[in-house]
Amino acid sequence: MLSIGACGAAAPSATGWTYGPEDAARDKLATLIEDVTSADAYRYDPHDDRGHTLTGPKILQVPDGTFVATYFSWLEAGRRFQTHVATSSDLINWTWQRTLGENASQPTIAEASDGGYVVGWEQEPPNHLLFAYYESLDDLLAGNAQKTYEPPTQLSPDCAEGTPSFYSASSTFLDVGFHYYRDCELDRQAHGTTNWVSWTSSPAPDLDAAIERLGVEGGIGDRDGPLVFRGFEFMMFEGMRQLPLWETFRVFLYDRTSGSARQLDMQTHGGSRAFTNPTIGQVTLDGRAVLVVSLFIPGEGSAQDEAGGVIYYRFID
Repeated sequence: MLSIGACGAAAPSATGWTYGPEDAARDKLATLIEDVTSADAYRYDPHDDRGHTLTGPKILQVPDGTFVATYFSWLEAGRRFQTHVATSSDLINWTWQRTLGENASQPTIAEASDGGYVVGWEQEPPNHLLFAYYESLDDLLAGNAQKTYEPPTQLSPDCAEGTPSFYSASSTFLDVGFHYYRDCELDRQAHGTTNWVSWTSSPAPDLDAAIERLGVEGGIGDRDGPLVFRGFEFMMFEGMRQLPLWETFRVFLYDRTSGSARQLDMQTHGGSRAFTNPTIGQVTLDGRAVLVVSLFIPGEGSAQDEAGGVIYYRFID
């Protein structure tokens, strides 16, 4: 988990976004996320040095100060997704290191609390979760997992469970957010835990409700965080306002203190409207704190030359 600043408390509200001591923190965080045009650096349609698209990159800083990301791409020749890992020194230019999974997409990565790294992704077929543990950075970059675990699909056994994110991760225990395809009709939020041997999962209707209160009628799928910003925990979510219209996908900032959410007013250079697959993190670049964000812009809601991924960052101080 990432942390900046001091903490406080807030009162919940049934109407959605609340106002309390976290006001300044959430407003500042929203400002940092929303305006791609004010980013200190950005890249639309990013690719690694091998030509793979960087779709949904989840970025961590490693002990030597450089960066590692997991992401996925579409292999047209094999008609399948691949999950990769790459490294960077500047958050914009990425050097491919290894393909971690075939028929694998929507990866995320976390530093294990007891050392090493944990990666999770959607595995096909059928659509389900897979987790892999790497004892060291060298093992991760070589694709040498010390163990893997594929939990059973309990909430949507006939359809899909995927887009993992980590609340906490270690070599012995995972606390996981993910989505399930409820009644094979609609993506909704879920929560699971595992000791790498057994798996317990359940729906997370409180997360759904925070987004539904804002008028979202379609799927609520990918998420990232929590990010601790100025002492308060925030997450980002995607939500489709009208099913099945991809151009209505929006991203939302969720305040874990109050349990409320807010649609982010995203601004790109060309005026794209639709956004999915959010990732967010705080790292250090050139001795300064940086908020780094990635999004996917569906073709249905994109401006000219903006369809695909976008990575951007802003200095916090």
